[in-house]
Amino acid sequence: MNNPFFGALGGGNGFMQMLQQFQQFRANFQGNPKAEVDKLLQSGAMSQQELNQLQSMAKQFEHLFH
Repeated sequence: MNNPFFGALGGGNGFMQMLQQFQQFRANFQGNPKAEVDKLLQSGAMSQQELNQLQSMAKQFEHLFH
């Protein structure tokens, strides 16, 4: 049975690539993450609803990124 989540990510390899990209981003990120999110909200580049959705998704995967 195919897992639709892994299928959307291009299979297990796509997931590993996403994980590596996130780890690279985290290693290179400079600054205050909360301040960056506040800028996105204030500029309208991100809505509060979008932020809520991303935070919900992040909670589901946080154990993978430690």
